[in-house]
Amino acid sequence: MREDLNLARRKFFGKAAITIVAAELGMLSPANAQSSSAPAAASANDGNRQTIALAPAGPKNTSFASLKQVKAGVLNIGYAENGPADGQPVILLHGWPFDIHAFVDVAPLLAKAGYRVIVPYQRGYGSTTFLSADTFRNAQQSICGEDVVHLMDALKIKKAIIAGFDIGSRTAAVVGILWPDRVKALVLVSGYLIANVPANKLPAPPKAEYAFWYQWYFSTQRGLLGYTQYTYDFNKLVWTLQSPKWQFSDATYDRTAASFKNPDHVAIVIHNYRWRIGLAAGDPKYDSLENRLYAGPAIDLPTVTIASDFDGANASGTAYRSKFTGKYSHRILNGIGHDVPQEDPQSFAQAVVDVDHF
Repeated sequence: MREDLNLARRKFFGKAAITIVAAELGMLSPANAQSSSAPAAASANDGNRQTIALAPAGPKNTSFASLKQVKAGVLNIGYAENGPADGQPVILLHGWPFDIHAFVDVAPLLAKAGYRVIVPYQRGYGSTTFLSADTFRNAQQSICGEDVVHLMDALKIKKAIIAGFDIGSRTAAVVGILWPDRVKALVLVSGYLIANVPANKLPAPPKAEYAFWYQWYFSTQRGLLGYTQYTYDFNKLVWTLQSPKWQFSDATYDRTAASFKNPDHVAIVIHNYRWRIGLAAGDPKYDSLENRLYAGPAIDLPTVTIASDFDGANASGTAYRSKFTGKYSHRILNGIGHDVPQEDPQSFAQAVVDVDHF
């Protein structure tokens, strides 16, 4: 891989351009995208949907080049930054139970291609803290999206590519819907994850309910006490269940587990899972924004969606295809679990580069 890349000021259009960018990244063109961890991977391309057979990768990096803090909204946000200050901004959002280290191998790939990469700890993780002890420890979707906008304002970023997985994917989509003028393009793992709380109050078929066992656990006092007491072990179990083929090391997990020691971590996690099924109230001043999201509006921005083994029957993307009305591509990473950017950083970084040039 070349070490002297700087694509920040170049502009590319069309398939040929994307191929050039991919080559300079040390990756493959979109039609043949594979992970370096699986050199014999099979790839099938069906229009704007690709299916790629892969194996989870081992980490190449253990830390970020730069960790910073900035006051943004009600938070003092901790974030990693990599790449040239004048590069196209890319904001990478983690979910639960993960942290910024999910992108520890993605960030340098994008930085070498000329992007300014920002990887924030979400509220309740790592060094991100509340400025006031009196602030409601709220994790509803609109306020998490607002956190991203406040971060962009604090860093003087007018528009960014936003990419995420798990709750980070939902948050990226929220920003795309509520603040579309701040978003150049999106990369969303697991597709359209906007929560409809009124609908979520209704029961789902047994298999779907079983998949969210932890959500029901968190709905109880026993779950609150159990998660508080066994945070480390609980989240490690979730990693193994959601990514059964990923043989992560204790050291890899421990780097992320350190972020769960945040004093607000348990409160934020519990509120998120109770709020999304209507068992915990949000902040009434965000009701109008939430009602817009509950309506399930389409996203009219360039978007790449990514599915993995974790998505099961929804991996085809058919269920949410109509939710994306801008330029669009869907990728299926067979053999990869839920933590897509950490298990296959090359494919995730490639998606960011590709959506930038749609």
